[in-house]
Amino acid sequence: MPRKKATTTEDQELQQPAELADTPQAAEASVPSDPIMQENPPPPEDGNETPVQDQSQEAEDAAPTIEAVMTGSVVAEPAHEETDPGSESPDTAEVEEHPVKSDRQSFYDLDFNELDRDLTAEERQEWNSIYASYRSHSALTGTVIGVDRHAVDIRNGKTGEVERRTMYCAVVVPYRVRIVIPAAEMWDQGDERPDFVLQNMVGATIDFIISKVDREGGFAIASRRQACRAQRQFFAGRPALHQIGARLRCRVLSVGPRRCLVECYGHDINLTQRELRYTAIPDLRDVYHPGEELECVVTSYDARKNELQISVKETQANPFDGAELRHPVGSRRQAVIAGKYGGGVFCNLPDNTVCLCSYSYQHDDSDFMVGDTVILVIQRYDLERQRIYGKILIKR
Repeated sequence: MPRKKATTTEDQELQQPAELADTPQAAEASVPSDPIMQENPPPPEDGNETPVQDQSQEAEDAAPTIEAVMTGSVVAEPAHEETDPGSESPDTAEVEEHPVKSDRQSFYDLDFNELDRDLTAEERQEWNSIYASYRSHSALTGTVIGVDRHAVDIRNGKTGEVERRTMYCAVVVPYRVRIVIPAAEMWDQGDERPDFVLQNMVGATIDFIISKVDREGGFAIASRRQACRAQRQFFAGRPALHQIGARLRCRVLSVGPRRCLVECYGHDINLTQRELRYTAIPDLRDVYHPGEELECVVTSYDARKNELQISVKETQANPFDGAELRHPVGSRRQAVIAGKYGGGVFCNLPDNTVCLCSYSYQHDDSDFMVGDTVILVIQRYDLERQRIYGKILIKR
């Protein structure tokens, strides 16, 4: 039998709110539908996507963002449930009258005069800097004073869904306000670092942009990756900065026994002992520390891949120059054992020249330790590879 058209009666008007009586959703709700179609409602005929679909589409091209973090144990606020536009309830009219405000709308609705009335001059300046960074996306600079583990809500850049994650967060306190930077906001997708790298960044100086302000809670959330992205764009537009041989300055972020992570104009670069000094260094942690600034030289830059290579040791004079005159073949010199590798011993001469040595037949490797002072004899030079070879004679 043909389907009977739905007629607007007083009973039906009582079942539906007046605001929805003439909407396409109301007409659609009045007609019985197939259960499968209820689970997967078809798109609107006019081709316009719903607000929920717009958010998902925008999130596909966006990187993961932090939704909210609360004070105390810093547990994230629960995400708001998204309702199916095809199955509206009678309370929809009331929800539309009082829509949920976004974080930025809530920020602009704050009464800053009332909130900042009792602040000192230093506290007021601190909050004004945070407000300005949140409004204009300008970068702030601070020192990481600690790394805490928190539960946060992150919007997935591919699916657009909010996910609960537990991760380490860097903490910056410029004066009195706690600024939290989750690990997901420290590096871009694909360039993430292990957790121990972030844990070793205490004392490092970083740039960040405020992404959320909880004025009543007294804290803020920031993103380092956004600040690094802005720095890289600035660097790419300045040919004088990225030409080969240009002298720049880089910040030490994290130091390990063999590698050092530095940041130069938004580029995170791993440096080994070969890029840091001509002298052999047994443990980089004894020489470099987070928060230091080092002078460096640009060795290569690929604008298409946005890759930057630098060298710190090229800012120093090469001690190998003139070493043949200072240490002729056959001369005996005092040196300090800096390291061992593959049966060879790296010894640092007083002028920071490195000599690769072997042992005399009467000595064993266990007789010498890193840091011992020895007497060696210069045997030969390799001018092409800029190396000096010698033999350890005795231990002082």
